[in-house]
Amino acid sequence: MSQTVQPEWIAADWGTSNLRVWAMGSDGNVLAEASSDKGMGKLTRDEFEGAFLELAADWITGPTTVVACGMVGARQGWAEAKYATVPCPATPDGYARAETRHPDLSVHIIPGICQDSPSDVMRGEETQIAGFLARNPNWDGILCMPGTHTKWVHVSADEVVSFQTFMTGELFATISQNTVLRHSVGASGWDEATFEAAVDEAISKPEKMAANLFNLRARSLLQGTSAEVSRARLSGLLIGAELAAARPYWLGQQIAVIGAGKVAGIYVAALAQQGVPATQVQVESVTLAGLTAAYKRLKG
Repeated sequence: MSQTVQPEWIAADWGTSNLRVWAMGSDGNVLAEASSDKGMGKLTRDEFEGAFLELAADWITGPTTVVACGMVGARQGWAEAKYATVPCPATPDGYARAETRHPDLSVHIIPGICQDSPSDVMRGEETQIAGFLARNPNWDGILCMPGTHTKWVHVSADEVVSFQTFMTGELFATISQNTVLRHSVGASGWDEATFEAAVDEAISKPEKMAANLFNLRARSLLQGTSAEVSRARLSGLLIGAELAAARPYWLGQQIAVIGAGKVAGIYVAALAQQGVPATQVQVESVTLAGLTAAYKRLKG
């Protein structure tokens, strides 16, 4: 159970795998925080309130507003928050109201964003975008948001204009763990020179991806290539192919990479290889800034 505090409101980032909550003070400071592995993917609709209260019950000492983002607003979530269609503000209107049994709990879920052509959706990233824009007024350019499903987002005039999602992170996990390459690719380790060469190779010849992937296995069998080198090469091939496809987004644009730790740094390095400088932004800080912007918008 979380420590006893008296927040003005509670912020929640609720993804498929995890839940994070923050007790927020009237001055915008974080008074306390807590997390669990009870993500949307592990819960039925009637289990969401219990999972939330396991973390935040001690914070609720009177009528309490909760602002949540992420997969909690999916069709399988606590309450479905209908998508806003681009172009739209990064913090769209139309928050969903979750049903609660606790008499003092009022839960509002931020809608995701969708795009008709090409078809695409996001949930949670819109809040990070809103937080970034709150901290960088009048910023125009491209946001790269690495993760399991990496997003490239065109932002202008404080609106999301268009975006595209790439399954690069999920492909890396699937290929390295569930194909023949699991025998060649290590779970950790890195070789920067190998990564850089693979990025260049994939950008220049993305059509050779399937052959280059099997070549990883052949190299390990015939040349004794280490698992660390194979890991870096697999990452470079996949990210290079993504950069080749996303070129219309990043070429000649101002770029910010929103992400945590090493993965975001890898994208910054790959873009720098192409002569494209990018600023790295920590995801937690902009998530909280976006949730705060949504709370202020909710309260008018």
